[in-house]
Amino acid sequence: MSSEVPQPPLAIVGAGVMGTNITTLALGHGVPVVLVDVDEEVLAEARRTIGLKLRHGQLMGKFDAQRVLHPKTALTTTVSLAGAAGAFAVIEAVTELAETKTKVLSEISQLLAPGTLTVSNTSCIPIDEMAEAVARPEDLVGVHFMNPAYMIEMVEVIRGPRSAEATMTAVTDLLTALGRKCLVVNDGPGFVINKVLHPMINTAARLVQDGVASVEVVDGLMEGCLGHSTGPLATADLIGLDNLVDSLNVLYERTGDESCRPCDLMLELVRAGHYGRKSGRGFHDYSDPSASNSPNNVKVAS
Repeated sequence: MSSEVPQPPLAIVGAGVMGTNITTLALGHGVPVVLVDVDEEVLAEARRTIGLKLRHGQLMGKFDAQRVLHPKTALTTTVSLAGAAGAFAVIEAVTELAETKTKVLSEISQLLAPGTLTVSNTSCIPIDEMAEAVARPEDLVGVHFMNPAYMIEMVEVIRGPRSAEATMTAVTDLLTALGRKCLVVNDGPGFVINKVLHPMINTAARLVQDGVASVEVVDGLMEGCLGHSTGPLATADLIGLDNLVDSLNVLYERTGDESCRPCDLMLELVRAGHYGRKSGRGFHDYSDPSASNSPNNVKVAS
C-alpha cells in the first residue's frame, strides 16, 4: 500500500456498513479520509473492518495497489464533527432515519465553507426534504451507493431541486476519481432503484409469508428465470432487514403505497434480531460457511 497521503481529505460521517464501505472505496483510490462517528468503539471496529475490506478489494482486483492508502497513515477517526471541517467534500452515511440524517447534515453544514460538496448517502429520503435543514441547500446532493460500495461501480446520483450546477459537477468529479460510474435522477422518495427494488423485496417476502413459495424458491426463480445475479430475499439480507424496514417506512409514509408497508414476516425477523448477513441470519441462514447461501458463497448484490 502507498504511504503518500494527499490533502485535503474526504470526510465521511457514519462508521457503519456504508460508511466503512465508502471509506474503503476512497482509500483504495488514493483519497485520504476523516471518518466521524459518535462512538469510539465503533470507530475502532471500523478501522479493523476497513483494513479487511481493502484487502478484499485488492484480492478482487478492484484497486490499483500503487494507489491504495494505508489506514494507519491516511485514515483519521474522530467523534467530533469539527474534524470534518477542513475536508474538500463530506459524505453523510448515517442510519436511514430522516431525523438523524437531517440533524447531522444541519450540524455539519454550519462547519463547512460555502461551496463545499455535501453528499447524503441515502436510499430513500428525498434530498429536498433534507435540504430544508442545511445552511446552503445548493451544496447538497444525494448519492445512493450500492452495497458493497467498493465492489459495485454504478451509483445513483440524486439531483435535488436546489442542487447547484457546480455541485453536480463536483459530485461527478468525485465519483469519477473514486472509479464509479453514475447516472443522475431527479428527486423523489426512493428515487429509481429503491422505488422499484424495495416494494419488490416486500412482495417477495409476502409470498413466503403467505406460503406461496419458500425463500429458496422465490430467489431461485428470480435468478433462473429473470437473470438476477442475486434473488430479492438474498439482496434484502445483504442490505440489512433493519435498514430495509426503515427505508420501506420512508416510502410508505411519503407515498401511501401499500406495497411499501413492511410485511409481518420482515418485521418479525427484525424484532428477533435477524437482520441478514451482518447478524448471521435473515431470510437465509449464514451461520454455516459451507452452505450455498453463506456469506462466502452469496453473490454480490446491489
